[in-house]
Amino acid sequence: MKKTLNLCGLLLGMAVASAAVAKLPAPAASPEAKLKAAEAAAKTAWTTKVDAYQLCQAQTRVANHVREGLAAAGKPVPTATPTPPCTDPGPFAFAPPAEVRPIEASGAHSPATTAASPPSSNQTSAETNPAPKK
Repeated sequence: MKKTLNLCGLLLGMAVASAAVAKLPAPAASPEAKLKAAEAAAKTAWTTKVDAYQLCQAQTRVANHVREGLAAAGKPVPTATPTPPCTDPGPFAFAPPAEVRPIEASGAHSPATTAASPPSSNQTSAETNPAPKK
């Protein structure tokens, strides 16, 4: 009986602890960590392009080998399906993203101009809005 209660208490404690840990927010990433993550993402994208390039070359070699084999055997050679050429992604080069500054610090807003005339006119409200209020 005591073992059953201890086991139930232990399981309940583990459930509460895991729920408490699950709700903790993730720590804020430092700029270095963000830069490293961006570089890893760029490297992964480049690796995918290299894999696609190598696959394209292999498929081209196999298709040429099959055509040559058919021609050597005296069988009819089907016409090649037009495909885009294999494009080499080149060597990996990572350019860190430009620093994003808030709008206030970027100088994007225009400076205030000196007022040349008063902001209001001499028209009355009735002249500006001729429709009666409901």
